[in-house]
Amino acid sequence: MSLDGAAERRDETPAGNGSGNGMGAAVEPVAAPVPLSAVRASYGDRRLRLNPNKAHKPDMYDDVQSEFDPSIFCSLERHLPPSMLEAPRDAKFAFMREILSRYLPEGDRARVQRHKEYRQSIMSAYQPLHKELYNITSSSFFVPSFIEAIKDNTEESFRKIISEPSCGVHSFAMLQPSFCELLISEIHNFEKWVTAVKFKTMRPNTMNKYGTVLDDFGFEAMLNKLMEEFICPMSKVFFPEVGGSTLDSHHGYIVEYGKDKDLKLDYHVDDSEVTLNVCLGKQFTGGELFFRGVRCDQHVNSETQPEEIIEYSHVPGQAVLHHGRHRHGARPTISGYRINLIIWCRSSAFREMKKYQKDFSNWCGHCQREKRVRQRQCLDATKSAFLRTGGSTS
Repeated sequence: MSLDGAAERRDETPAGNGSGNGMGAAVEPVAAPVPLSAVRASYGDRRLRLNPNKAHKPDMYDDVQSEFDPSIFCSLERHLPPSMLEAPRDAKFAFMREILSRYLPEGDRARVQRHKEYRQSIMSAYQPLHKELYNITSSSFFVPSFIEAIKDNTEESFRKIISEPSCGVHSFAMLQPSFCELLISEIHNFEKWVTAVKFKTMRPNTMNKYGTVLDDFGFEAMLNKLMEEFICPMSKVFFPEVGGSTLDSHHGYIVEYGKDKDLKLDYHVDDSEVTLNVCLGKQFTGGELFFRGVRCDQHVNSETQPEEIIEYSHVPGQAVLHHGRHRHGARPTISGYRINLIIWCRSSAFREMKKYQKDFSNWCGHCQREKRVRQRQCLDATKSAFLRTGGSTS
């Protein structure tokens, strides 16, 4: 994928939360929603709050028939304007759905419905090999240092466990070796089932030909909890400028590199605000990640500066947390087999706010350089004007 200004996008959008590995019970449609015209008359000219109202208890949307994950509405409700917080649930739902629909053109609705049916057909037929993987157990999943850092939940506790080979690239020990082995075993079991029943699965993204979308066969609820309880606390500290504290949806998948698999990953950006990349194993050489600076959409093809160049070597169980717009790729895997867990974490609130911004100098490397140039030019102009009037710079 070339860096043409558009983030790498997957072929489908997140669907509703599941529980375990089976299909959820059918739900009855809710009462007819309030017409959007009525909602616009009262609230249409109001924008979402940048910071969530943490004291507000949102309504539940599990019974709502929608193309969006119910948890997104619960999270987004805390960002509604104060005057809307006590509005009827149907009015809030209609308002939020209108906002979210901007990211899903009406022409894509049928495709989303087909993906839901595709996901349900998998989960109704596939039998998990390791059912304990589908619900998080901290002591079995994570190394003690990571558990302790999340428990303390402070910037100091996080910085104790991370190394930062470059600004914005955070590496830390995360997963137990036993968990990595079980997850790889589950992936292989799923792939064998897919081959046996001749089921055609979707690719994890537009660039990887080999791999598996974990959300499609029962891992969605587990990965959503992983995002909310273990990724969000760190993202809130290290990526607040891109919605790190308001992550509300994810895309979780596995990628595989080696002989008869993908060999490398071309230079690209992710369709995420924050990306978690964890090496699961096994034995391999090569496959290093390379990073080339964070960029907004306008500057995604801009020149890389020397200080932005970084190489990172994968270690099983070790995680890398980085900005989704951090340009990166993976070197060829020379020998062996490498498998990684990737979670793209997204913030609908940040994506809504971003539409009203033109300058991203708080996180885009190119915007920062342009801002410094403008500041120098302004200072030089001020000095010149001062000297022309007979003043002194001393």
